Amino acid sequence: MSYKLYTMRTVILLTATVFIFSCGEKKTQKASTDLVNIAATADSSKTQTNSEDGATIIFEKTEHDFGTITQGEIVEYEFKFKNTGGTDLLISSATASCGCTVPDYPKEPISPGGEGKIKVKFNSEMRIDAFRKEVMVTANTNPLTTTLTIGGIIKAKPQTTLPNSH
Repeated sequence: MSYKLYTMRTVILLTATVFIFSCGEKKTQKASTDLVNIAATADSSKTQTNSEDGATIIFEKTEHDFGTITQGEIVEYEFKFKNTGGTDLLISSATASCGCTVPDYPKEPISPGGEGKIKVKFNSEMRIDAFRKEVMVTANTNPLTTTLTIGGIIKAKPQTTLPNSH
């Protein structure tokens, strides 16, 4: 076996090994470093149990049931919230548990007493039966993440019949 062939096999084997082990890693979501660069949220000696100390996000509700929808329907719901804390609320991300669910959240700070909404859009095209999807909202709050949930039942599209060709 030539040196060139041996080297190529070694490189391929090493690349495959790295790929296999890196695919199995569980990645954790990290909040933006902007959250600690703001004086009001950077002081770790303060606890955010008192709403005057930090940002506090309070949702009107954290779960929504769409009921029964038809396969292929795109539905959306707006989760309304209020910052009841004493510091600007900064949402750094809102991520869904599935590609069929798309959240849209405010990118600008929400001042104390201010209100906002997170719109969650769900596409039922390739699904049928009961569903339950989660959206993880990460912000400068305690706890760092809040989970919003949507659910419902997807009924199959009505079957279209071809006209009789007799």
